[in-house]
Amino acid sequence: MVSSGGGLGESPSVEPQKYVQEPEHRTGLTQCLLEKQRTAVEREKVVSSLLDMGFSDVHVNELLSIQPGTHPQQLLDIISELILLGLNPEPVCVALKKSPQLLKLPVMHMKKRSSYLRKLGLGEGKLKRVLYSCPEIFTMRQRDIESIVGVLKEKCLFTVKQVTEILHRCPCVLREDPGELEYKFQYAYFRMGIKHVDVVKTDFLQYSMTKTKERHVFLERLGRYQTPDKKGQTLVPNPLLRDILRVSEAEFLAKTACSSAEEFGVFKELLAREEEESEGRMADAGSPEEAGP
Repeated sequence: MVSSGGGLGESPSVEPQKYVQEPEHRTGLTQCLLEKQRTAVEREKVVSSLLDMGFSDVHVNELLSIQPGTHPQQLLDIISELILLGLNPEPVCVALKKSPQLLKLPVMHMKKRSSYLRKLGLGEGKLKRVLYSCPEIFTMRQRDIESIVGVLKEKCLFTVKQVTEILHRCPCVLREDPGELEYKFQYAYFRMGIKHVDVVKTDFLQYSMTKTKERHVFLERLGRYQTPDKKGQTLVPNPLLRDILRVSEAEFLAKTACSSAEEFGVFKELLAREEEESEGRMADAGSPEEAGP
């Protein structure tokens, strides 16, 4: 009887603990439900806003599935900045699918970068081509972009308008090493005699130095290309740049160089060896001389 009485005596001390925990548990559930409701409401607002911007239902579903954990308002803020830069819904979807990390950017960073791109003249729809080729223009360090722009303006002496055109037509220059980009321009200007306006118009800066040198020097050694003199004159009519760089290798050999693939193949091997030897000599010249006895 004592043991059973003891049992009855213990029960009141157990029950209150149970009832103390329940309100906290209910509060947690309530907060969770409220949070889900808020998220659902925000999602509906974002969907409505995207539809108002001209996105289709398919676009909206694609955008919401790119980064499922992205807060709806964050998604809307990033997309709004792209739309304000002059992009249409389709390019926005393509850009975000190619670079989902854009959705993780702080909105203030996006606003500052958008403002800078406008100053460069890349608003009003010109950004479409840039984003397709170089979507990292929003995630790159500011000083890296400024470095490339500085080379084009100060080292290569392109006008502000020409810099905008280059960035629009050849956005790949943003990935270039500044020193190599300057060398590429100098090669075009001094070795090939190409003026600033033609560098821009022909998209010269998008081609690799290897391809440019191989085709240009090959034509030189065949006597089919000459560096113009100070008056811009040559003894032979130089082929147009588009017939040198924009065509396939087969077309270049058949129509521009009038040579065979075998001859061009041998030449490329010789040129690569010459370049290697030249780099070796430059490295030796730059190294400190050994001290004498």
